[in-house]
Amino acid sequence: MKLESLKPHFPWITLVVLVLIVGLINPSFFDPSSLILLVADIVPLFIMAMGMTFVIYIGGIDLSVQQLANVVTVMATVYLANFGVGVALIAIVIGAAFGAVSGYVTTRLFVPSFVSTLAMGFVALSMAKWLSGQRALAMDATMRNDSFGWMFGSTAGIPNELMIAGVLLTIAWFLQARTTFGRALKAVGAGELAAVASGLSVDRVKIIAFAISGVFAAIAGLMFSVKLSGGDANLANGFLLLAIVAVLVGGTPLTGGVGGVVNTAIGTLIVMVIRAAMVYLEVDATQQQMVFGIVLIAAIALTIDRSKLRGVVK
Repeated sequence: MKLESLKPHFPWITLVVLVLIVGLINPSFFDPSSLILLVADIVPLFIMAMGMTFVIYIGGIDLSVQQLANVVTVMATVYLANFGVGVALIAIVIGAAFGAVSGYVTTRLFVPSFVSTLAMGFVALSMAKWLSGQRALAMDATMRNDSFGWMFGSTAGIPNELMIAGVLLTIAWFLQARTTFGRALKAVGAGELAAVASGLSVDRVKIIAFAISGVFAAIAGLMFSVKLSGGDANLANGFLLLAIVAVLVGGTPLTGGVGGVVNTAIGTLIVMVIRAAMVYLEVDATQQQMVFGIVLIAAIALTIDRSKLRGVVK
């Protein structure tokens, strides 16, 4: 069997192999209650990565998601007393706005997505520092519980976080696989020039994809804020690399056109298992970032479509 025919199955194979290895290192890893808690713990990361999948699926990148999540943690903490549960709607609007601006700058001003989203990330970081006064903020515990306490309860023994992730995954999958917009996404990712030639509004598709990424990053930020009961301009730091790794190891390459949100779910589980292994092996936190950097390089090398890079100067 050729390597190319196996490539679509790499994420599942990798996940199974890693699970078996970690189980051998620490048999308690297979304890159902521990597994459920581990999966619930990575829900905000999964939501952030799921949104980014839409942008990578069309061959772009969104480097603003981490800072967007940070500004939402601050905004939610500051305005919870004024708007209560309404801060969730404000967060979604802010996320969509940031994403749409990134998409507009990328498509209409012809700024590469890694530059436009990096710049929007700096804007979000500045907003977070200004709103927070450059200090960590604590969320009112009573209002937090009244408005969002349900997020971290459980139903029939299943954490509500997992149910939220399941609902969002279903919505994202439906958008990608069962709508005209999803087919347009695939067309743009598979070949932008061909999509333009077919009369597709590529700019509109891209702007919507970036807006979706912003919305999911904002939801992740809201969950960070509620879970940690506060806000900070640095609260979500470290999650950008993990989100990109989750998307790429899941099988959605930077060249776009294949993969999708279900693949990202698998990729996020791979990230979870790797993190668990490093905890069991007592790997230092700074060295963990090095490991994920190596994993990122390997994921790009294994998933990228080299046929789309012909004629491109490396």
